[in-house]
Amino acid sequence: MEFNIFSDDHYMRKAYNLALQAFDEDEVPVGAVVVSENQIIGAGYNQVERLNDVTAHAEMVAITSACEYLGAKYLTDCTLYVTLEPCAMCAGVIHWAQIGKLVYAASDPKKGFSNYSPGILLPKVQIDSGIMQNDCATLVKEFFAKKRN
Repeated sequence: MEFNIFSDDHYMRKAYNLALQAFDEDEVPVGAVVVSENQIIGAGYNQVERLNDVTAHAEMVAITSACEYLGAKYLTDCTLYVTLEPCAMCAGVIHWAQIGKLVYAASDPKKGFSNYSPGILLPKVQIDSGIMQNDCATLVKEFFAKKRN
């Protein structure tokens, strides 16, 4: 079987590698990439502790990077890949940036946007989930287990 480098799996692997970097830097291990026309135009991982900024979530960093790359505030034809379901704050930014598609790996039953009204938060965004779900969920669980010990 041939591996398609322009697949959701490929881009989620890139986001996962960023989550590993966050883990190594003692940040909540979440990574994100923004893709346009099969090219990564924005990438980020959680940097809340490093920057002392509660808004420095992986999605926010990646979206800011993509907007800067395009010189535009809207990402209508872009896909955001993120290793953990976005929180309500990030869902708001996804909405305002007009991202066309969101793909996330693991659900976040405590703080994920789907705990609210997903149809209201992200009314026009195509949403897919579950790619690399186990790997991404395990990484987050390992992080918080390490914190508790």
